[in-house]
Amino acid sequence: MARESVKARDRKRRNLVAKYAAKRASLKKQGDYMALDKLPKNASPVRLRNRCSMTGRARGYIRKFGVSRLVFRKWALEGKLPGIRKASW
Repeated sequence: MARESVKARDRKRRNLVAKYAAKRASLKKQGDYMALDKLPKNASPVRLRNRCSMTGRARGYIRKFGVSRLVFRKWALEGKLPGIRKASW
């Protein structure tokens, strides 16, 4: 499980990206890279990292469900994900 400070930093970055998205798009369209450089570095979507919504784990992230592989497995075994079941052959 990720530390709370890491999760908080990720939330802060996501808020900044959302706040500056329109401004960044317009500056890029105009080609004004000097003004684009003056925006906060954390406003760039490249700096985001996919993290599990439950634990904050960065690795083993399943994009379709928004959680890590560990949480996904737990939910699947508990039957909390409709249509998902353990394979057997």
